[in-house]
Amino acid sequence: MTADVPREYQRCTVSVMDTTDPDIEFDDEGRSSYISEFDELYAPTLRRAQAGERQTELEALVEQIKADGRNKPYDVVIGVSGGVDSTYLVLRAVRLGLRPLCVHFDSGWNSEAAVDNIHNLVTTLGLDLYTQVVDWREMRDLQLAYLRSGIANADTPTDHAFGYVAFHQAQKYRLKHILSGSNYVSESILPGSWEYTSDDSKLLRAIHRKFGAVKLRTYPVMSSFTRTLWYPYVRGIRTHPLLNYLPYHYAEAKSEITREVGWRDYGGKHYESVFTRWFQGYYLPQRFGFDKRIAHYSSLILAGEMTRDEALDLLDTPNYPEELRAQDHGFIAKKLGISESELDEIVSSPPKHYSDYPNSEAATRRLFAFTAWVGAALRKLRILR
Repeated sequence: MTADVPREYQRCTVSVMDTTDPDIEFDDEGRSSYISEFDELYAPTLRRAQAGERQTELEALVEQIKADGRNKPYDVVIGVSGGVDSTYLVLRAVRLGLRPLCVHFDSGWNSEAAVDNIHNLVTTLGLDLYTQVVDWREMRDLQLAYLRSGIANADTPTDHAFGYVAFHQAQKYRLKHILSGSNYVSESILPGSWEYTSDDSKLLRAIHRKFGAVKLRTYPVMSSFTRTLWYPYVRGIRTHPLLNYLPYHYAEAKSEITREVGWRDYGGKHYESVFTRWFQGYYLPQRFGFDKRIAHYSSLILAGEMTRDEALDLLDTPNYPEELRAQDHGFIAKKLGISESELDEIVSSPPKHYSDYPNSEAATRRLFAFTAWVGAALRKLRILR
């Protein structure tokens, strides 16, 4: 098949992933390549966790975190966004006897419901919350630069900074552990063709240099070296996906946090942010032609949390009403300091790829290979000792 011939549309017969991912492949039975990938990389860990068979590992991890937190004000740092995963993570951490410091990066895009959900969470559980508020002039300039760059990763300004805040607070209190809401139940599938890591500071600076105008004096930029090598290996700060150690059922988690900490549903994954709601509900489908719901629903299908028919029914139902979209569209344009027609022009302009700009993808691969070698060497030394 030549590049000039459009690919025939096809949808996976097991999940709902389809050819809006240009890299997807199918076998003779119509099963997508994500099925075998899930079975090989994620299913063994997920099945054991859902069956409660990682309890011993969970207890060992919790005891280690408690031991490392002795004589310190907190045991662990947890980033909270007001979403399902992070809210449930905090609730379970507290039930396990941990003393978390909750941290949040206020990018200026929080919905009113997100502010309430975070407030209800920390007040109900009696936890401390550290919120880093960005200089809006810088955030606006960087956000607009990403939109004008034409790449799919327009939510990077928020995602990049969240990691910085968690590591920075862990270092401040000399904590060795961060708990992440990342999990195999709702996030095992995310096509690489749809996005690129938000960690790449070289790409961030390149985009801002080309399309920005305000100097980033306070916005927290963190290099790949700092994130990948300095904090984990020099400072000894490790990140743990706690939800992969225990039974995690998405619908049950929603009900539990609603009941226990007064959480309110947003109507979509990551819709706690007004920008993310518009970005995932309108910008990505309109400008790039893909809908992140299919990856989320496919993850839930493979985890046994949703049937394929249920996912197809949901995909046939708009989860971003036009009235709300129009409201968000106007709000975002105004907050960014541009007209709605300018925002329309951005959305309708040809998309670009992150590789069109300077980035550290190759360097990061080498860095990951090096850190893997360092980790293996350290484990070997411990065995020898």
